[in-house]
Amino acid sequence: MANLLTNNAKNVMLDALGTSATYGSLHTADPSTTGANEVTGGSPAYARKSLSWAAASAGSKALQATFPVFDVPAATVAYVGMFSAVTAGTYYGHWDVTDEVFAAQGTYTVTSGSVSIT
Repeated sequence: MANLLTNNAKNVMLDALGTSATYGSLHTADPSTTGANEVTGGSPAYARKSLSWAAASAGSKALQATFPVFDVPAATVAYVGMFSAVTAGTYYGHWDVTDEVFAAQGTYTVTSGSVSIT
């Protein structure tokens, strides 16, 4: 028997996620289910950044227009992750981005991001 969640139900769940997944992270390879392969190092040093989410709509939740800017050492950024804290914390998932290779220290701006329940 198939289950069906209405968009209202999906929106409630996604808005709850938005109150917990308040920090973004960058990853050099697939973070899997643990948040592995997070970027480290650099000067200024890489650190997770705050995420601001818009209200969920139609079963999807997007970042607000205030996008985080990360300091990145020489590395390849391949994924953006979601955590509950600036260090340690609970890992909630990720999305794939177009790989960006940094040959030297630079900055990476997350210009969009969303999560959805299908």
